[in-house]
Amino acid sequence: MFPKRFVIKRLLLLVPVLIGVATVVFSILHLSPGDPALTIAGQRASEEFVEQIREGLGLNDPIWVQYVDFLWNAAQLDFGDSYIIYRNTPVREVLIEKLPVTIELALYGQFFGILFGIPFGLVSAIKQDTITDHLSRVGALAGISIPIFWSGPILIFVFAQFFGVLPTSGRISSLYNFQAIRVTGLVTVDTLIAGEWDMFVSAVRHMLLPSLTIGIYSMALISRMMRSSMLEVIRQDYIRTARAKGQGAKITVLKHGFRNALIPVITVIGIQFGTLLGGAVLTETVFAIGGIGVLLVEAIKVGDYPIVQGTVLTFAFLFTLVNLGVDITYSYLDPRINQ
Repeated sequence: MFPKRFVIKRLLLLVPVLIGVATVVFSILHLSPGDPALTIAGQRASEEFVEQIREGLGLNDPIWVQYVDFLWNAAQLDFGDSYIIYRNTPVREVLIEKLPVTIELALYGQFFGILFGIPFGLVSAIKQDTITDHLSRVGALAGISIPIFWSGPILIFVFAQFFGVLPTSGRISSLYNFQAIRVTGLVTVDTLIAGEWDMFVSAVRHMLLPSLTIGIYSMALISRMMRSSMLEVIRQDYIRTARAKGQGAKITVLKHGFRNALIPVITVIGIQFGTLLGGAVLTETVFAIGGIGVLLVEAIKVGDYPIVQGTVLTFAFLFTLVNLGVDITYSYLDPRINQ
């Protein structure tokens, strides 16, 4: 049964969280040095022209008026126009163009993390203190320790330079016109929807290396959490009771232990996905993928405040949605949570 009251309660709790994030963003940007009007007009602009821009942006209004206007516009997904990077282009259009790039990268990175992390952690817990367990723990420790700016170039050297089987950069080959078939902005999804199999294969090959790079850390973290959680579960009384009744070890672990062990792992997966959304800057840079992470860094460098505000609020909204999904998953794994 779908937990309606549980979901409604969580949705209502998202409102103050988003308002809090919007308040912090508004405060930081207004306390930071620099004048947006002067940035737009240029250093050589006349004082009259700068004042005209300042009036148009509402910067001469009382701070509480600016704050209310900001919240009202943000609620309508209106973050204003870009000052510098995409001058006079609505930030909403920029985010629609860039956000799918980062979402797709984070999704595939998390997919690889779950695909390998959960089985490795499960096997490591079942075969505790064996050579398999030791190798898995060493691999997880290495995955957590190796930074992206090192693992990315290593993967490029091995699979692109040495073996020559995968491309080094971009989301799809330059031979194809992806914009002609763009629907969702997710390159693998849109090429599949259009039935362009050559383009789909090219997109998959281009996404493999960056997804593996960003997924290594996620895989290591999920593996360690899965092992720790499973070790705690298999020591519980109900597991020993099931074994005492003659049930096999594999059936006991998979039928009774695995579901309960997943609860803390789901927490890590949710948090890690939010981290991947915000932390894909290095991966996007190494593999020349123009996502929202690189856009945010560039906007901060040049003082393009509307893009900074829109990007941070979008990250916050996506993170809260991920947390909502984690809470709903909890209710399915453990029905007692609904009570």
